[in-house]
Amino acid sequence: MTDIKNGLTYTDAGVDIDEGNALVERIKPEAARTHRSGVLAGLGGFGGLFDLRAAGYVDPVLVAATDGVGTKVKIAIEMGKFDTIGIDLVAMCVNDLICQGAEPLFFLDYFATSKLVVDDATDVVRGIAEGCVRSGCALIGGETAEMPGMYHKGDFDLAGFAVGAMERGASLPRDVAVGDVILGLASDGAHSNGYSLLRKLAEMSSLSWDSPAPFAETTLGAAFLTPTRLYVKPCLKLLESCEVHAFAHITGGGLSENLPRVLGAGQGIEIDLDAWDVPPMFQWIMKEGGIAEAEMLKTLNCGIGMCVVVPAQHKDHAKAVLTESGERVYELGQVTDGSGVSYKGRFV
Repeated sequence: MTDIKNGLTYTDAGVDIDEGNALVERIKPEAARTHRSGVLAGLGGFGGLFDLRAAGYVDPVLVAATDGVGTKVKIAIEMGKFDTIGIDLVAMCVNDLICQGAEPLFFLDYFATSKLVVDDATDVVRGIAEGCVRSGCALIGGETAEMPGMYHKGDFDLAGFAVGAMERGASLPRDVAVGDVILGLASDGAHSNGYSLLRKLAEMSSLSWDSPAPFAETTLGAAFLTPTRLYVKPCLKLLESCEVHAFAHITGGGLSENLPRVLGAGQGIEIDLDAWDVPPMFQWIMKEGGIAEAEMLKTLNCGIGMCVVVPAQHKDHAKAVLTESGERVYELGQVTDGSGVSYKGRFV
């Protein structure tokens, strides 16, 4: 038998398999509470299994989305607050699925770090599970990667992958027409876009994450970590009760870049900037950074996290359904002849 020279182990190299196994055991109850019809197998296998027929689909089309949370995760790391960033991760994926007309079915996450801290990772996954519960999808798998040398000590990154389904022929956007009304659903803060700008602004303002927020009765860090709002259930309810032509998730690119994605050739959108009160957070960001109106509207959501396009004759019904579901709804404008997004009124 060959003599072992120095007995080097994987743990010596910075990767602890036992800690990874401990995390899996810790998060199994979190995954279990996301269980829904269609799930055949949960955590522990080489892959998650899902039965579309058991979920109630006859002739389904699958829709997939993947995303992360950007540099918002850096604020969570610097604050040592990990219980909501997982909600952001789910929301960024499933809010995109609903824009295609799809119901989110299941979710998988990828968590990469320099050194696994089980308690912190558990908080992250607990947030992921909460996001899944709120959007009606199941957490059926994921991957935890411990990669010393790839990340600075204490750093980690997140990515998510969601799959949804719809019956064939139900995809969105469809039939968008001149005269359709644009309804805006209020956001819960900055969601998960523009955080490189927000972090730069905090640095320029000499504010720490523990500093009182100039625009709210909380700390700056807590305000910026407000999780992304999940619009799935209200939008699914609307699809069941009203003719909907499109949804637009207002993420990177803001209103200016995301609304044109639902338009047909020769169509534009006119938005009334007086239609909603821009939240104090965004007013402070604009003033403190000396940021131009156009830059605000193409970088941040500015208080509108999802837009809904409906025929004019259905707007009152749509408003009522969405309001009953807990959304704050604003009539922003309408589809016009032309191209792109134009604005009237005053931003702040």
